Amino acid sequence: MPETGPSGADAPAGPATANTVYHGDNLSALSALPEQSFTLIYVDPPFNTGRKQTRAQRTMVRATEGEGDRTGFQGRAYNTELGTARSYHDTFDDYLSFIEPRLRQAHRLLAEDGTLYVHLDYREVHYVKVLLDEIFGRECFLNELIWAYDYGARAKNRWPAKHDTILVYVKDPKRYHFDSTEVDREPYMAPGLVTPEKRALGKLPTDVWWHTIVSPTGKEKTGYPTQKPEGILRRIISASSRPGDWVLDFFAGSGTTGAVAAKLGRQFVLVDQNPEAIDVMRSRLPESTTYIKA
Repeated sequence: MPETGPSGADAPAGPATANTVYHGDNLSALSALPEQSFTLIYVDPPFNTGRKQTRAQRTMVRATEGEGDRTGFQGRAYNTELGTARSYHDTFDDYLSFIEPRLRQAHRLLAEDGTLYVHLDYREVHYVKVLLDEIFGRECFLNELIWAYDYGARAKNRWPAKHDTILVYVKDPKRYHFDSTEVDREPYMAPGLVTPEKRALGKLPTDVWWHTIVSPTGKEKTGYPTQKPEGILRRIISASSRPGDWVLDFFAGSGTTGAVAAKLGRQFVLVDQNPEAIDVMRSRLPESTTYIKA
């Protein structure tokens, strides 16, 4: 593939000439990409929950011109639409054998100033941490981010699980890109203890992020299971890449990484083998996106 990319002496050569989505096995697609192409790689792999992940059919109400099947505020007409169920299987007999070659490809594809974010939960995160220490080296471990949320079922026989873990590794601990000035700031939890100026500015996030999940009735909702909120990806992409940099997500799912990258002026490559994921991305990503059967 032609190699084009952002300007600058340290900018990696681009893996494509345009934003690209590969439909197929990610290991095969990754093997064909040029090394050190990406400043940022974010992946949200299957969590190995042992069950089929399904987002049930959902009913949507859309405003319409003329007559609809229901009437809303100020007599406006609306139509009711039934969405389709989306699903994938999340069961692995040997999870580490599945994920290891893909993480090794991530290491190969990261630029020298690049950063990898691996989004997991309690089931596999500890084993993957040890694996990443082996692949990248323990000195390249940057952060363990905790994304805490408060939604869904509540267990009665144990502490309810209400957080995910995002492991952050860099290619070179002396060269990686991180710009805290580009990150959205948060309100102080004890605003009375800081000056009015600090209260107005807000504080930089720590390694514990409180952020709601994608609202079941919100505008972001695509109906794809495991969809992550744009706010989480916006923080990651803003901090660990620059405008014009290339961003990779090879478990792309609903395409949140690409959607946010495009809004922030980054270029992206996404990979997923689920036809339902590709359908969602076609409706969500910029029209200029190129789709390739991997």
